[in-house]
Amino acid sequence: MQDTVIPASKKPPTLAEVREWPATVAVSQGARALGISGSLAYELIRKGEFPVRILTLGSSQRVVTASLIALLEEA
Repeated sequence: MQDTVIPASKKPPTLAEVREWPATVAVSQGARALGISGSLAYELIRKGEFPVRILTLGSSQRVVTASLIALLEEA
């Protein structure tokens, strides 16, 4: 069986890298940290099932980095 190499740009960031992020990040960036697609993240947000805190600012949604860090520390 051949090993699959995941490009660095597609790998989820490390917890140390997430700790360097600003207070809020785009949903797609938060999704990448959780190892899911952006479309799945938006679907979970719409259903109220996204596992971290989201801020809605006008028509924009942002992931709260502290909430994301707390979840990743539990893992």
